[in-house]
Formats: sequence, structure tokens, C-alpha cells
Amino acid sequence: MSPTPQRAPAMGFIMVAVLIDMISIGLMVPVLPHIVGTFTQGNDAQTSAFLLVTMAFGVANFLGAPILGALSDRFGRRPVLLIGFMGLALSFFVTAMATALWVLVVVRLFSGAMQANVAIANAYVADITPAEDRARRFGQLGAMFGVGFILGPVIGGWLGHYDVHWPFFAAGCMAVMNWCYGFFVLPESLPKDRRTAFDWKKANPVSALRGLAALKDVGPLVFVIALASMAQFMLHMTWVLYTKFRFGWGPLEVSWSLFAVGVVSVISQGVLLRPLLARFSPPRLALISMGSASLAYLGWGLATEGWMMYAVILFNLLGGVAAAAVQSIISNAAGPTHQGRAMGAVSSLNSLMAVIAPAVGLTLLGWVSHRPASDPLMGLPFYTCAALQLIGLVVAYRFFRRQRLALQPV
Repeated sequence: MSPTPQRAPAMGFIMVAVLIDMISIGLMVPVLPHIVGTFTQGNDAQTSAFLLVTMAFGVANFLGAPILGALSDRFGRRPVLLIGFMGLALSFFVTAMATALWVLVVVRLFSGAMQANVAIANAYVADITPAEDRARRFGQLGAMFGVGFILGPVIGGWLGHYDVHWPFFAAGCMAVMNWCYGFFVLPESLPKDRRTAFDWKKANPVSALRGLAALKDVGPLVFVIALASMAQFMLHMTWVLYTKFRFGWGPLEVSWSLFAVGVVSVISQGVLLRPLLARFSPPRLALISMGSASLAYLGWGLATEGWMMYAVILFNLLGGVAAAAVQSIISNAAGPTHQGRAMGAVSSLNSLMAVIAPAVGLTLLGWVSHRPASDPLMGLPFYTCAALQLIGLVVAYRFFRRQRLALQPV
């Protein structure tokens, strides 16, 4: 993975890497369910096949993310990011040329095992950022996710409108470009004197999650992350099929809805987060954000016209800032030498939810997919998301309240 660039690590470097990464991933979002649909017939069969493909990635990523995170604590962030970029490129090209459903399942297993880019990027940011500034920096990284989801799905939806295979070739080229950027430009963020030995016993997902739950009394936040992640993945896994069944949307319409989500994410995390943190503490901001998200899930489930989905996206302007606030609290608890392991464990937890969420969300959607498009029960997956997010809000409120009381003088 040498030569290592002789540059000081800075926020700008990792933001560019994340931007390219998210554009490449965003390219496939509007079309993956449709390419799965080329191997199946009927709503029920398409839902089941998409469930299998998405669960394959989640299972592999659940097992692989904490290992890759721990490896980044041992060998540095840059080599592990390069592995992830190349794994993505190979998976995109193979997906574009797949001739059977089993090929998609195998390639998603491979991609999930090799890909922990989000976790490593978060660890990179933690490496170069003082503890008191991490919430804002994680928000900037989140804004790059938003920009990627502005550009990627729109390009993917436009290309997929002509051929559902084209976005995967384009995504593969983007991933190769990111590998070149990482190899020739991206500097390493973790100094050798802060690296720790790799331990297989601690790198497995079960041990990683136990270690995350034990971090300096922030264990309840792990449950909050799990619930929020579960709701978010259920939304992601059902969005394309839900809008297809209910509003007749295709790749192009879906791409524009994701464009709107990306714009709102950039505004909330890239523009509003800093002044919001100046006025509200990270815990209070997290609670406001989770309340907004709960109402948004309910609104999407109740929507009867396509334009209403956009109205709820706009209403949920603060719904995405909770992740940055909660993640900064966990990152500060992890200490400077275990950021990769901690962020890998968070990624593994998210991946576990990515395994469970499709099974729950697509099963719920399958239960109601035969109903008329105007039936309010069509929103069942999103009503469930709202309930999960509301439970997370209650748990977070009780946790932050206990923390505040514990800090008060006797």
C-alpha cells in the first residue's frame, strides 16, 4: 500500500474520499431493486429476491467491519480504505455483468466483507480532531454523504432510465478513481505511536459490540444507535419498492427523491449543524433530531401523493443530525488508540441492523403490497420505523437525564 503520501492529514482529504465513495454507492441505489427484478417476476418474488441480496451484504459486513476497524488500528486507516475502494469496484463491475440471482448474492457477500469505508472514515476524522470538535466534524462528513446522495442517485437514475446495468459500470469506474486518489494522494491519519496490536478475540463482532457497550457508561446509546439504524435501514430497503408500488415511481423518480434527501442532508449537517451546536448541547440536539425523524417516518407512511414525500423530506430538516451528536459522544469515550475498533463496532452494529431491517421491512411491505395503492396500510413499514425511532428517543432522553443528574453537585 506504499508509497505513503508525504502530506499532513486534514479534513479535506477524507471528505474528498468519502464524497467519491458515496457518489459511487449512490449510483446503484435507484436501480439495484430493478436489476434484481430482472431475475424475478411479480411483486412478492421481487421483494423476496431483494431481501436475499441485501441481507447478504449486511451479514458479511457485520462479520467484516470490526475486523477491518481493528486492522486499521494496527496498520493505519489508509490501507484499509484502499481495500474497501477496490472491493467496491470489483463488486460493481461483477453486478453489472451478473446473469443470475446467485451471482448478485455472492458479490454482495464479497462486497460486505471487504467494505468498512464509513467506519474507517469516521476513525480518520477522530484521529485528526480534538474531542470537543468531533460532533461538528462528523456533521461535515455527514454533509459529504449528503452531497454524494445528491449526485449519485440522480446520475444513477438517469443512466438506469436507459439501461439498469449502466450505473454499475459507472460506479465501478468511480470506485477505481477513489482507489487511485487514496493511493497517490490520501495521507495516513494514525501515527505509528498510537497504533495497537491486532487481537482476533477482540475483533470478532460479538466482542466488538460488548466493548462498545462498555465504553465509559455510554452503553444505552448503543441501543439508541441500534433502533435508529434499524429504522433508517428499513426506510432505505423499502423506499424504492414502496414508491414503485404506491406511486408508480421508476429509477428516475426515485433518483430525484434521493436528490432531495441529499440536499436536505447537506443543509442540515453542512450548514446548520455548527450554529445549532453553538446553541444546543449534542444531547439536546440529538433528542430534537430523533423527534423530527419519528414524525417524518409517520408522514411518509401516511402520504397519499408523491409530492407529499418531498414535503416530509423538507420538514425533516433536522432529522439527520442525531447521528453526528451521538457518534461524537461514543468517539470521545473510546480514547485515541481505539477509534478504529470503536467505529468498526458501530459499523458492525449498523450492519447487524442492515441484516435484520430488510427481513422486517420487506416482510411488512410484502404483507401489504397486494393492497390498493391508496390503502393507508401500505405505509406499515414506515409506521414501524416511527415506533422504533420513538422508543430510541425515550431511551436517549432517560439516559441524558440520568447523566445530567449524576453531574449535579450533591
